[in-house]
Amino acid sequence: MEMRHDPMRWGQPPPPEPWSQGGGAAAVPGWLEEKLFDQRIVMIRAQLTGEAASGIAAALLTLDAHGPAPVQLHVASPGGELGAALSVIDVIDSMAAPVHAVVTSQAAGAVVAVLAAAERRAAYRHARFKLNEPRSSGVTGTADEVARAAGQHLRELEEITLRLVEVTGQSRSRIEDDMSAGRSLTAQEALDYGLISEILGKA
Repeated sequence: MEMRHDPMRWGQPPPPEPWSQGGGAAAVPGWLEEKLFDQRIVMIRAQLTGEAASGIAAALLTLDAHGPAPVQLHVASPGGELGAALSVIDVIDSMAAPVHAVVTSQAAGAVVAVLAAAERRAAYRHARFKLNEPRSSGVTGTADEVARAAGQHLRELEEITLRLVEVTGQSRSRIEDDMSAGRSLTAQEALDYGLISEILGKA
């Protein structure tokens, strides 16, 4: 069965798809976007916002419903909101089809946690990584509401820290220290660290 990108099947009008653009990034031409979708490729570009995460989740779920073949998640993002990342992670965890992630240029902050959720993880030779604490979306309200939101943020931060510990084999204290320091990694360093298992392209 030929798959076509049809946003109306997701119960949404057809604006520019947020899983392939945003945050000032140039939009992917519609014909190219359709070709990528037909090849079971979903992209994370620019900042991962709640809106972008909704589109990414819809694309992943649609491809998962179309069959068990692996879905490729191409990552080129400087980070984003922790809640947005967790919503994408929840979808990846629920999928029957495996997700194979490829970092094409960069992955930082909350997007590193999304990368860690993939079954297979690779990167191009000149990709870069940054381990830093993901930011939370803005919270307003009473002091009690802000305090509850801060507590929730810490619990979510612990969740992705433990996921990184499991994936990389690094100690929790090292993961926490590296995230606090905002440690940057090359593709080779990410391979040695355990974030990825393969570097693509000629040496």
